Amino acid sequence: MNLIITCARHLEPETEEEIIKILEGFGDSDVKVSITQMSGILIAETALKPIQVVRQIREMVLDEPWSVRYCLRIIPIQNYVETKVEEIEKIVTKMSKQVLEGETYRISIKKRNSDLSSSELISKIASKITNKVSLEFPDKIILIEILGNVTGISILKQSDILSLEKTKRSISE
Repeated sequence: MNLIITCARHLEPETEEEIIKILEGFGDSDVKVSITQMSGILIAETALKPIQVVRQIREMVLDEPWSVRYCLRIIPIQNYVETKVEEIEKIVTKMSKQVLEGETYRISIKKRNSDLSSSELISKIASKITNKVSLEFPDKIILIEILGNVTGISILKQSDILSLEKTKRSISE
């Protein structure tokens, strides 16, 4: 899993078809997309670099706004682990070197089908990172996407997460 795609409820099959077509158009003929048990959430495994995919889709939408109809958000995932506090903490600690000296960060957790404590997770991770926190305008976002028993983790800039609604709205402004 290196992409999480969200869509409107009950449009998962159309979204699956759309993301496969897009990724194949970018050159990945062996893309694997799965519709999760969670309404409106799909996961994809592509041979392409996930952050690059998001940038290419953003360009595509800016050129031709209606070329993407069903995907709402596309989130690149750099690592994934079993949903256990220790596992998540271990991977985030390894990846935290991506938050460079002098950069600020924010930890964002999206939980679906999980009763893991967000505040416990945030405090354990934050205690291992010496950089300053900025909730409003962080240089990097430590993104933790919990999907039941699997958790996707990425350290990204805000621009690396694609919200199609915001992108399309920016065109009309």
